[in-house]
Amino acid sequence: MRYTRPVLVALIALMPLVCMPAVVAAVEDKTVINVGSKSFTESVVLGEIIRQLAQAEGLQSPHQAQLGGTRVLWNALLAGEIDVYAEYTGTLMQETLVAEKLTGLDDLEQALRARDLRMTAPLGFNNTYALGVKDDLAQQRDLHAISDLRQHPDLKLGFSSEFMDRADGWPGLQRRYQLPQQDVRGLDHDLAYRGVASGSLHVIDLYATDAEIEYYGLNVLQDDLNYFPAYHAIIVYRAELESRAPQVVRALQQLGGKIDAANMINMNAKVKLQGDSEAKVAREFLAATFNIDTAIQSESVWQRFFRHSREHLLLVLISLSAAIVVSVPLGIWAARQPRVGQLILGVVGIIQTIPSLALFVFMIPLLGIGGPPAVVALFLYSLLPIVRNTYAGLNDIPLHMRESAEALGLPSAERLRVIELPLATRSILAGIKTSAVINVGTAPLAALIGAGGYGQPILTGIRLDDTGLILQGAIPAAVLALAVQGLFEGLERYLLPRGLVGNAI
Repeated sequence: MRYTRPVLVALIALMPLVCMPAVVAAVEDKTVINVGSKSFTESVVLGEIIRQLAQAEGLQSPHQAQLGGTRVLWNALLAGEIDVYAEYTGTLMQETLVAEKLTGLDDLEQALRARDLRMTAPLGFNNTYALGVKDDLAQQRDLHAISDLRQHPDLKLGFSSEFMDRADGWPGLQRRYQLPQQDVRGLDHDLAYRGVASGSLHVIDLYATDAEIEYYGLNVLQDDLNYFPAYHAIIVYRAELESRAPQVVRALQQLGGKIDAANMINMNAKVKLQGDSEAKVAREFLAATFNIDTAIQSESVWQRFFRHSREHLLLVLISLSAAIVVSVPLGIWAARQPRVGQLILGVVGIIQTIPSLALFVFMIPLLGIGGPPAVVALFLYSLLPIVRNTYAGLNDIPLHMRESAEALGLPSAERLRVIELPLATRSILAGIKTSAVINVGTAPLAALIGAGGYGQPILTGIRLDDTGLILQGAIPAAVLALAVQGLFEGLERYLLPRGLVGNAI
């Protein structure tokens, strides 16, 4: 019968789930060194240097770039999702391991060893935090040190989101200097430079090796109360690399003292201001410093587009298919059992209120980084519209139709299959369509945890202030959302019982 089509659609939707383990499972390979980096340019450059060093030693070294903030990288390292990344001593001692009250590099090394981690010697530069203002504002307000900010409570402050919350960031800085400013907002570090350049922000946080400090003509305020500790760059790696890839560990140790502040600022400037790729900048550094010549592969715009499209579609197909298979039965259960139904609707409603970025990050301790946590987060976000519309569609069936079905003596399951589900088809498909559009629009956030997709060029474009890159992710995501909406509208016309086409129930 034609009313069995919804069941057929559900079975087809289930097929990607059968393949899911093969998609998201990683095969352990001792010749692979997984490199990670945070979501700012310097970290990505250092990640590329590490990757190419491992490559020069004959190992595969995929680079999970722009994975987010400190906690994401740290947890991924502890869990073995990545093997190595560049970190800063101040961050480890004042934020990640602040409870251990570490006082020096020896203490830090011992704390890392207790977690089966190791560190290299400092790379040679101190990328400490600082506060900066435009030169003209500094002259106008007589701002030379952070203490001077106390006399200007009207100033607008904009800090990176991580700086807003970390122990060595804004909360402690405000207490130490007794700063009175109330207009303080968190935003992406790279966007803060645009804010101060446009005048919408007056004071922002800086990294000492940012190339933008000179480019935007910023005055670095003196830390006259010595609040910020030293942030010496180091490389942190898993201890088992010493036995699994000793040649890579030796190569990493050779980086100690080889990158001074001027060199790091120059590399950042080549990427941020001159448009060079991180891979090219890393290759030039290794050639000049160690006479190592590494091969780098560059993708064309179309190659990147197809790769991101494949990643994005896979995330959407798996998560949406799972949501359809789970949500329709939940909606039926909710409609048949009113008390249980309120609980089901309440739970999926609460899930929908969790901020999307938080939900992605919550999945990392359970599932690691990459595809699995992204799929689960997108699946959870897709539940509510389908469950709610299935529930509403079944409850909205006119009473006389229900009574007629019962008068025919049809069993409950048969009434559901032959009469109720076909009559609720329009509502169910509307819920699926809504979930699909939400799913496509939320999936770009998966790039923050290494799942790729259209979010990758968007994040890179924001970091590099490259509108073209942002559009390479934003436009396909918007087109895909429209295509998905059109697909389900066509599917609705195909599946809807003929007597219901063009008419409301």
